[in-house]
Amino acid sequence: MSDSPVDVETCPDGSVKLRPHGRIGPEDAVELRQVLVHTVRHVRPMRLILDLHDVSELDPINLGTLTAACALGDDHHVVVFLDHSSARIAAQLAAAGVPHQRLRHIMAVS
Repeated sequence: MSDSPVDVETCPDGSVKLRPHGRIGPEDAVELRQVLVHTVRHVRPMRLILDLHDVSELDPINLGTLTAACALGDDHHVVVFLDHSSARIAAQLAAAGVPHQRLRHIMAVS
């Protein structure tokens, strides 16, 4: 997926890890949403981990998409975690409605 803003990896424990890259803006919204919905509704891993280590910015559309992914995961019995975000992005996600227990390993430097 070299041109994709999101890399997808299946972990040995069956979790699926999504790794978005760089600035995730409106031009990436459709692909991010499609990957999230497909993974939750069709792959249905026990855990979906969004590794935000390499994300420098999320626009409001994609903040909403990640927030909605938590609720969609709940509906389909898939636990969704958002890992390794910057403190700034974690604060934005929390303000958008992502439960604090879903935000793990927040990086101190943004």
